[in-house]
Amino acid sequence: MKKIDAITLEIIGNLLLSVAEEMGVTLVKTAYSTNIKERKDCSTALFDAKGSMIAQAEYVPMHLGSMLGVVTEVLKKFPLDSLRPGDMFITNDPYAGGGTHLPDITMVSPVFIDNRLVAFVANIAHHSDIGGMVPGSVSANSDNIYQEGLRIPLGRICRGGELVQETYDYIVLNTRTPVERAGDLDAQIASNIAGAKRMAEVVGKYGPDLFAECTDALLDYAEDLMRAGIRTLPNGTYTFEDYLDDAGANSDTPIPIRAAVTIEDGTAKVDFTGTSPQVPGPLNMTYSGLLTTAFYCFKAVAGQSIFANQGIYRALEVTAPEGSIVNCRLPVPVGQRIDTAQRVVDVILGALAQVAPERVLAACNSVVTSAIFSGTNPKTDQYFVYLETIAGGSGAHSQGDGLSGVQVHMTNTSNLPVEALEREYPVLVERYQLRRDSGGAGKHRGGLGIQRDFRILNDGLSYTGLGDRHKFAPWGLAGGKAGSPGSFWASHNGEEPVRLGSKISGVTLNREDLVRVCSPGSGGYGNPFERPARTVLADVLEGKVSVESARDDYGVVVQASEQGLRIDEDATEQLRTSART
Repeated sequence: MKKIDAITLEIIGNLLLSVAEEMGVTLVKTAYSTNIKERKDCSTALFDAKGSMIAQAEYVPMHLGSMLGVVTEVLKKFPLDSLRPGDMFITNDPYAGGGTHLPDITMVSPVFIDNRLVAFVANIAHHSDIGGMVPGSVSANSDNIYQEGLRIPLGRICRGGELVQETYDYIVLNTRTPVERAGDLDAQIASNIAGAKRMAEVVGKYGPDLFAECTDALLDYAEDLMRAGIRTLPNGTYTFEDYLDDAGANSDTPIPIRAAVTIEDGTAKVDFTGTSPQVPGPLNMTYSGLLTTAFYCFKAVAGQSIFANQGIYRALEVTAPEGSIVNCRLPVPVGQRIDTAQRVVDVILGALAQVAPERVLAACNSVVTSAIFSGTNPKTDQYFVYLETIAGGSGAHSQGDGLSGVQVHMTNTSNLPVEALEREYPVLVERYQLRRDSGGAGKHRGGLGIQRDFRILNDGLSYTGLGDRHKFAPWGLAGGKAGSPGSFWASHNGEEPVRLGSKISGVTLNREDLVRVCSPGSGGYGNPFERPARTVLADVLEGKVSVESARDDYGVVVQASEQGLRIDEDATEQLRTSART
């Protein structure tokens, strides 16, 4: 390979990122469903002609696993001489390189210059329904993937620039929301068309040979930087264990996730021996999802500024027993695999915190708390599926407090603005607030979770709640305390709310019923009694910490006065001195 100068390499790397970002904007701006056009539950990426990922836009990290193997599968299934400009392929099968769960539909297109294959572009979008036993296609009660919806085998959705109508119609027919699905499929096709056009311009500018040399160099560069980052961690083996609440509605047994992280001369090895076997519930994850999660962890800890491409993987060795919950086998369901990925992040970061606590967050809410409502919309007389994911706390760290009400780690979606929600669905958001005292106490306080109350405006709606960390609280670091777990509640006919399980499907709702979703907070960092008293008072005044927690957790006595709340300096000093001695 010819030596590529650093300036050219940087320019092409950023050009590739801009192409991926333009694809993402095209997808969001042309999508039909609120889940994509508002919440941005989608991702875009570019691949070289050999199938290696060379750029990914900053959308949802978990989607990288959904696209990692898709180009390789295209090259395996379709002879190179059968590919044509304007071809586009589609799949969603987690067990055949097509993704990590069925609602994520991937489209990939080859890019040609003078009939020479030079690259691929791909996008992925989470469709709010793809059939299956429940609206939303993820059921707490599923015990096999065939209950989770339509498995789309890898095939053409476009041939030579023309839509393959039979493929398109088959997908739209097998969903509860065909108009919405058609609109989102059209948006994905538009995204790839835009990406292929831009990629052809980039490759045409530099020439296919130089472009191929540059992308090879970008992969090598990412590998070198990642190995250099890993070398800043002490060699050794570090272990950690955490738990998922349970496998679903038919189980209450905690599920262990265990990892041994070995750092050895620029290579990171992660071994999940001892992790739970696959379960008869939707939490199972395919190996591609596990690999993606490890990619995220080491990029966050050891390579934040590195271009996100497949070269990073060369510095990682990830092993897991086949048939485990993090490397599952057909036909177990995988619909809620994201929460397992979130717990894998906690486990890897928990291990790395033993040697690099200054780089690692305390445990975040580490779950994608999902509320799925479905039924007939009286305004349109059409069936709808509304998917919402409720953000939570981000863990505190050595440099400061955690963030409140944010998505973390393997997800990066927005909330659905209340105005858009209430305009499109028969649901009223009655309360939307941060949960006081849900952030773990510490020198640096953990971020707070969210409470969101949904008032139902029409009879006959159905609710699915998918969450975790309702039993196992997000842990703190360096003496920081744990954050608060999450919870689901439902109130029928004006009665007191009843607590629901962390994974539940098929709850029937009628007019004036209420669903309350409380997302977990996050862990604190450092000794809470080292937090400045005036900072604790500010937390109390802002409603983030109660007067009781200020006293009990931080040793700060807050009293009412004519001027408002103030610190009782003497009582605070006495409490904190007593704690130190």
